[in-house]
Amino acid sequence: MEQIASDVDQMFDRLLAVPADPRARLYEAMRHAAIGGGKRLRPLLVRAAADLFLVDRVPALRVGVAIECIHVYRLIHDDMPCMDDDDLRRGRPTVHKAYDEATAVLAGDSLHALAFEVLADAETHADPFVRVELSAELAKASGPAGMAGGQMMDLVADGAEFDLGAVTRLQQLKTGALIGFCLEAGAILGRVPPEGRRLIRAYARDIGLAFQIADDLLDVEGAADITGKAVGKDAAQGKATFVSLLGPDRARQQAQILVDQAIGHLAGFGEEAALLRAIARYVVERDR
Repeated sequence: MEQIASDVDQMFDRLLAVPADPRARLYEAMRHAAIGGGKRLRPLLVRAAADLFLVDRVPALRVGVAIECIHVYRLIHDDMPCMDDDDLRRGRPTVHKAYDEATAVLAGDSLHALAFEVLADAETHADPFVRVELSAELAKASGPAGMAGGQMMDLVADGAEFDLGAVTRLQQLKTGALIGFCLEAGAILGRVPPEGRRLIRAYARDIGLAFQIADDLLDVEGAADITGKAVGKDAAQGKATFVSLLGPDRARQQAQILVDQAIGHLAGFGEEAALLRAIARYVVERDR
């Protein structure tokens, strides 16, 4: 994870070199959000999935950076006053606090565009059909049928009577869709046909939900100085979560069941799946 984080930061440093012109403030805001901090779990998942299919590390890293662009743009917009109105992200002031709201909007927009610029580059993969499939799948995972759709459900969840099925659907879109693409991307890079991706899709579904349950637990039990973001927000906003619906103990048990299931989906793989197994355990053991 430390190596992936360093590689991602180095690539962002190259991609976001600050120009000596009036756009400098925009690039600085993008760097503030994208470089340093964060678990880099999504690029790590791409690398781990790519390892299953003997994919070179450079393409996997570039796809991981593209996904991180989408993830970071969502965080920038999510933190703004029109949405969650957060002051802290990854232990630092959010972009709209460190700069201003207009710059934050543009920084998010620009990172969204950068994701597809990276995927479309021949450096990501020599095969244009692979690049097109990566771009199309990331668009689906980040749009109204994925991350953005889940965010919309989250916005209307304040005070709404969401049951466990609705909360599960919300999180499968908001968090799970992008995590699912991380695994799908490794298979796409390895030229695995869609019918050969069933097991890694099942793995992605289970760890995506386990990850969100762990996040809900951290919002209740975590400390802001460790998590790097505000805690206790869900209860304050009256949002239904896995923890509010199941209670902390049952939620923790469910997360562990999901992790065990995810690891079970990898039974047909050998040592090449060791990193994916370790990631599955990490998602419920982390403290941030």
